[in-house]
Amino acid sequence: MLAAALVGPIVRSHWAIENSLHWVMDMVFRDDECRVRTENAPANFTTLKHMAHNLIRKAPGKDSLRLRRKVAAWDDDFLASLIAK
Repeated sequence: MLAAALVGPIVRSHWAIENSLHWVMDMVFRDDECRVRTENAPANFTTLKHMAHNLIRKAPGKDSLRLRRKVAAWDDDFLASLIAK
């Protein structure tokens, strides 16, 4: 059996990934509600969502990721600035 001192960092590392990516993908992109299920579509959509997440995350400012995503959908200039970087 592993000692708590060894297991603790492993568990915290897992939750760091969960909180920094999976939770964001579910809350910002509503990943769990996606109904894309056939052939290569799930993998393709996941790749596109991860690319969008990376672009939105690097955008300057203190707005939430959800707000930045909405602004990118509404404002073509903001969207172009994200893609041009």
